[in-house]
Amino acid sequence: MSYKKVERMTAFMRINHWVVAVCIVAAVITGLYIGHPYYQSFIADSAVDKYVMAWNRLVHFMAAVIFDVSSVVVAYLYFFSRFEKAYKKLVPTWTNIKEFVFIFINLLTFNRVKKFDSSHADSFNAVFFFIFHIMLLWMLLSGLQLYVHGQASGISAIGTWWPWLLHFLTDWTVAVTGGTYMDVRLWHHFSMYAIIVWIMFHVYYQIWRTVFWQEGDIGIVVGGTKFVKE
Repeated sequence: MSYKKVERMTAFMRINHWVVAVCIVAAVITGLYIGHPYYQSFIADSAVDKYVMAWNRLVHFMAAVIFDVSSVVVAYLYFFSRFEKAYKKLVPTWTNIKEFVFIFINLLTFNRVKKFDSSHADSFNAVFFFIFHIMLLWMLLSGLQLYVHGQASGISAIGTWWPWLLHFLTDWTVAVTGGTYMDVRLWHHFSMYAIIVWIMFHVYYQIWRTVFWQEGDIGIVVGGTKFVKE
C-alpha cells in the first residue's frame, strides 16, 4: 500500500496554532490566580510580593490581546485564505452534513465506518473549531467587561473614548449572565473550564485519528503535512 503526502497547514497556520496554545496556558494559569491567588512570590521582600497580582493581570491581559489579534486573523483567513477557506465547510450543504455524520459515526465506532476523504479539512473539525472560536469571543467580551469595570472613573491613559467603547461593546454581558458584575466574573471563570474540556477532546481526537487512520495526523501541527493512503 502506498501513501501520498498532503499539505494540511501552512507555516503561518502552525505558528498561529502554537502561539494560541501558549497563550491559553498563560491565560489559564494567571486567570486562576486572579480569581483565587494560589501562589506567592518566592522573594521574601514584601515590596516585590505586592506586585505579584499586578504581574499576573498583565500577563493575563497580554495573552488576551494576542488572542484577539489571532482571532481577527483567523476570521479573515476563514474567507480569504489562498490555502483553504474554512467557511466552505461550515455551510450546511448536504455534502458537509453527510461528511459530518460519517465522521461522527466513525469516531463512535472506532473507525469501523470510514466513508469520507480524510486528506482534507473535514466538516466535523470545522464545526468543532468554530465552537472554539465562539468560546474565545465570549471570553474576550466578558473579560473586557471585567477589565472596564475597574475603570470606574470613566477615564483612561488614552482618553475617555476607550472605556466608553468597552462599555458599549460589553455591557450586554452583564444582562445576559444575571445582571451583576459577579455574574460575568463567574461565567468568565466557568467558560475557562469549557475551553479546557474542548482542548482535552481536541488532543484526544488528533491522537485517535493518528492511531486509527494511520496517516500521521498528529504531525500536521509540526510539519504541516500528513500521509493519505492511495
